Amino acid sequence: MGETTSEDSAPTAGIDLSQFYQVFFEEAGENLAQMERLLLELDIASAGDEALNAIFRCAHSIKGGAATFGFADVAELTHQAETLLDKLRRRELAPSAEMVDVLLQSGDALRAQLARRQGAGGAEVDTAALLADMRALAACSALPPPGGALTARAAPAAAPMPCDAGKPGLRQLELLVGPLERVADANSLVELFTEIPELGRIEPLDGGQSADGMRRFKLTTTSSDSDLLDLFTFHVSRDQVALLPLLPGYGFFGDAPGAPAAGANPPPRARPSFERSAPSPRTAEARAASPAPLESSTLRVSVEKVDQLINLVGELVITQAMLAQHSAALDPALIRHMAGGLADLERNTRDLQESVMSIRMIPMSLVFNRFPRMLRDLAAKFGKKVEFVTQGGATELDKGLVEKITDPLTHLVRNACDHGIELPAERLALGKPEQGTITLAASHQGSSIVIEVRDDGRGLSREKLLKKARAKGIAAPESMSDAEVWDLIFAPGFSTADEVTDVSGRGVGMDVVKRNIASLGGSVEIDSAEGCGMRVSVRLPLTLAIMDGMSIGVGDEVYILPLSSVIESLQVHPGLIKTVGGSGRVVEVRNEYMPVLELERVFNVPRFDPKGAGAIMVVVEADGGRVALLVDELLGQQQVVVKNLETNYRKVRDVSGATIMGDGRVALILDVGSMVHRSRH
Repeated sequence: MGETTSEDSAPTAGIDLSQFYQVFFEEAGENLAQMERLLLELDIASAGDEALNAIFRCAHSIKGGAATFGFADVAELTHQAETLLDKLRRRELAPSAEMVDVLLQSGDALRAQLARRQGAGGAEVDTAALLADMRALAACSALPPPGGALTARAAPAAAPMPCDAGKPGLRQLELLVGPLERVADANSLVELFTEIPELGRIEPLDGGQSADGMRRFKLTTTSSDSDLLDLFTFHVSRDQVALLPLLPGYGFFGDAPGAPAAGANPPPRARPSFERSAPSPRTAEARAASPAPLESSTLRVSVEKVDQLINLVGELVITQAMLAQHSAALDPALIRHMAGGLADLERNTRDLQESVMSIRMIPMSLVFNRFPRMLRDLAAKFGKKVEFVTQGGATELDKGLVEKITDPLTHLVRNACDHGIELPAERLALGKPEQGTITLAASHQGSSIVIEVRDDGRGLSREKLLKKARAKGIAAPESMSDAEVWDLIFAPGFSTADEVTDVSGRGVGMDVVKRNIASLGGSVEIDSAEGCGMRVSVRLPLTLAIMDGMSIGVGDEVYILPLSSVIESLQVHPGLIKTVGGSGRVVEVRNEYMPVLELERVFNVPRFDPKGAGAIMVVVEADGGRVALLVDELLGQQQVVVKNLETNYRKVRDVSGATIMGDGRVALILDVGSMVHRSRH
């Protein structure tokens, strides 16, 4: 089929449909995601009418929009998928694993077609084999053996019903359209048969639009009446189109095949009623169950507008902090009323900030929904049986973080399936159920979100990790704790896999995973038990825009510590800090020794008044380790607007960002994870 670009003329003349393209692409993406989810959840042995109808509606919505905008390739593919789904929901065919495979592959092809329409580039999508597969399944024919269009096959489900059970054959109908004000409205129906050859053939039965505005056509098709009417009514109103049996001699223009002899009068025929016939019991039941259309409760807003709103709220937070700082120097008795107003302003500013930030928060279920299909394909490829379990899908995370965390999570889930879960025979020999389980869980913990990837597979081997570390020249004494041994897989190029597959290798790329998560202000921890499975925990801040911080003073400088990383603060007294190895310094806090970092030396802060230097110690935690920071004073807790220092200046070691204080000064936000890493080395 020839390529139809997004600039093709739309079927509806006089209206610029390009203004609606973006809405169509967004809705088509949502429908494809919904269709894939429903297909993966479909119980092939006992598929319910509700599930089959829901899948059909997704394909039908995409097809209708594509036909309206003139995207012929998308309309052709969805039309064929819809034909197969229509037979399934009408119980003319029984669902099978092959059908689910083909429909999932059609969803992949549709995504590629839509991306190309949006201008993402790429070669034209070849759907010939996919269309042939769907036609064969719709006709109850056998598909090619593995290695053809379909490569992964699951066990066959219940045998399909006989092929000719309700299957419409090639038939001829009369299409009556009108009354029409414009000839172009009828011409758009003719164009459909050119764009979608599978519809059949259309021929005019008249010489043009008659005086009463009616047009008559002869259809030769195998499509059902409902398919044709649904497609036609995207271009003309439902009450302007009717399908009738084709009777010889009625409505033919002169010399047409089947036209009556000269002088003969065609049989009288009343103008057809456009009222639809009474619905079948199944249709009536489905309509009764479907909810009445509701007014939309959501509003589509571009991300740029939301980001602009967040930036303005950030400036408001800075202004409020400035007013609070200046008012603190005034006599409360003299500004009693103003102090009350400032307190209200602070409370309202925080409420406004939380409300605005919630606009960018989206549920983790949108991320989780990407993995069932991927795991299904991987399990089929490796001959494994895997159950995918999600927990905490309603937990919300900032949209910007969701987009950046998806790739690391994908890597972790693929690793769990590839090298974590054993083959069914191996699991049975170990006394495990042959079906492995991979769990993806999300939960809130304070001002952070924790995402866990768990599997009940073979876990990590301590001896194997130590052996490979030594082979690579990495210092790995037997005295290392389990947590330190597990962290070895984050070393660049480190892998526990005996063979690196084309999918993944546990440890291959894990250094990239950790680096990407650290760039988001997060951390990764691993817990494993050999033979029982492993857990990878990813901890992230809820948002990167505004955070709660503790301001600390070192000399004349002010720094911000993320409040979620602060454990406690201590007054430094003589003898508390001990020297180790001549240069290193440690402190014992609650029977735990931890390294000490003096921020004055870390950032080369000039000291003009030595009095009170390093009088307070702040214990902070990140990446499973703790470090004590020596500071001069604690200035207080406050909300800070995070500004990206790397974008506006350059990357600075031990600094994750910057903020503007109430007095207009710039304060650096410290990277606690980097400092813990510095203390270890």
